Amino acid sequence: MVWRVLSFVPALLVTGLLFGGGLLLGGLQSLGYAPALGQDTLNVDAYRQLFADRGFWASLGLTAWVATASTLLAAVFGTAFALLLHRAGAGGRLRFLFGLTLPIPHLVASILTLLLLSQSGLLSRFTLAAGLTAGPQDFPALLYDRRGMGIVLELIWKETPFIGLNVLAALTQLDPRLNEVARTLGAGPWIRFLRVTLPLIRPALLSSGVLVFAFSLSSFEVPALLGATSPTTLPVLAYRAFTDTDLTARASALAISMVVAALGGALVWAYVRAQGGRGG
Repeated sequence: MVWRVLSFVPALLVTGLLFGGGLLLGGLQSLGYAPALGQDTLNVDAYRQLFADRGFWASLGLTAWVATASTLLAAVFGTAFALLLHRAGAGGRLRFLFGLTLPIPHLVASILTLLLLSQSGLLSRFTLAAGLTAGPQDFPALLYDRRGMGIVLELIWKETPFIGLNVLAALTQLDPRLNEVARTLGAGPWIRFLRVTLPLIRPALLSSGVLVFAFSLSSFEVPALLGATSPTTLPVLAYRAFTDTDLTARASALAISMVVAALGGALVWAYVRAQGGRGG
């Protein structure tokens, strides 16, 4: 047992130094510590200005909406597809096709979404050829809108297979006799799902959902390519502040990054706490 723990020490040290060191440095810079700029006194000016900015709160609301909507919908669709594949006894080929989007980077997926869903994209041209629209202006503006619909759609498309395959792996480990007993006792399909299947797949659903939410919360490339210029999500807002010609704005950029890290950390803490309470 001791040797197993020791075998993880090098990886934990590297991860801790890279992640922890970056987080510490970012935290110090968000507090105004920048010796290269002649700033060596810690202060909370960046946070004070940030929390007084309405644009920050609009970006925070958009970020929360995008992460929540995409995670919930990906969880619903992923679970539905997993149930269908499990009941159909799908083999390796169908599972492979279902997870075909997993190795595609989000940057590439965003470009594909842009080519498909923009008002001059493939879907718009198809509706024009089918006589459903009179021109690109009649196709709904799914991208660059203030509600972040294009961002949500891309994240759903990419993350549904991730959640679905995790749920499907949990479904394959279930004892089919549990559903048979519930059916014998008069439980309908919906009751069997709520009372038998859902509690048993909940760990896989929650763990994959937490990962999707954390990624959606911190995603940069997707909202940068598919989102509106204002309001934008917090990662894009941080990037703009970091690349500003005014180097003093970097404290604000790191403050935004710390807020995103704190939100992600709070989510993981709540999940671990809930799992620990359930296990106890």
